[in-house]
Amino acid sequence: MNDLAVEAMAVLSASPMEPPGGLTTGLRERAARGIVHRGQVVTWADSTGDVGTVPSSFPDLTGWECGDSSFHLEDFVPVEIDIIDGQQSIGEDDQRLLLLHGIALVRLVGRLVHELDPPAPVRCIISANETNATFRFHRIRAGESWNTPNLDDYRLEKIIVVDIEPRGDL
Repeated sequence: MNDLAVEAMAVLSASPMEPPGGLTTGLRERAARGIVHRGQVVTWADSTGDVGTVPSSFPDLTGWECGDSSFHLEDFVPVEIDIIDGQQSIGEDDQRLLLLHGIALVRLVGRLVHELDPPAPVRCIISANETNATFRFHRIRAGESWNTPNLDDYRLEKIIVVDIEPRGDL
């Protein structure tokens, strides 16, 4: 987590990191679709993406997975979105709510990762800012990364990165 996310999530206080009322039905349904291996990539089971386009559209498999798995959390979580100067604006409290739902979704995706045959290491990336919040995931690969390693370099968004690395003997 970068410092902006730590502050927004009140991680250093006694505040629970569970969305009020639990994960939304839409996000539970999204996770219920499952994830699968498709060749060298991990993606949503119902994805229509074609990994064969990797060389022309994306720099690597990680980029393809992030593009294919990414969606806006505010499409599934009821938050107040104002339009200011023609652009969406999401307040701090609603950004925190979106991050909470993202973390709850990571827990479900983590279970799905452990159910893969064979299990694969997966990185989930949740980000929120004034205009939107996204959730995406990719297989962890040496030499490839979607995010900058120093999360505090993200000055305009709150970012949470969770690595799920199942052991083969579980």
